[in-house]
Amino acid sequence: MIILPISLTIAAGAALLNLWLAVRVGRVRTREKVFIGDGGNDLLTRRMRAHSNFVENTAFVLILLALVELGLGSSLWLWGIGALYLVGRILHAIGMDGMMWGRMVGTIITMLTQLGLAIGALAIVYLTPTSITTTEIVETEVAAPK
Repeated sequence: MIILPISLTIAAGAALLNLWLAVRVGRVRTREKVFIGDGGNDLLTRRMRAHSNFVENTAFVLILLALVELGLGSSLWLWGIGALYLVGRILHAIGMDGMMWGRMVGTIITMLTQLGLAIGALAIVYLTPTSITTTEIVETEVAAPK
């Protein structure tokens, strides 16, 4: 059995963050009595976009994180990247409520995380030394017993 502790932990954190973002949308919907679409409500639109943006980016990050962990094994830097991504997504969500520096920092963290994981994945494939083994096939004759 293969267990990827970093990927599993970050995926669990992402699931909890996804629930938090959904609850934030739901609270505004309930308070403003908007049950379909955004009803022209600016705060609801911003929270819906924060949630959607999270979903749009997280799948790529989790897939790359798992594959890089599978290729290289667990490492402290990979833990850091996963944790930083979640912090960035929290900052982005808070920034969408008006703390603009949080949105900017969260966006930059998200982009750098994806770029770093993508480059890391490509490096694993194309820079990891592989050994080529050749096997010589020798023709043999089988003599039938007399």
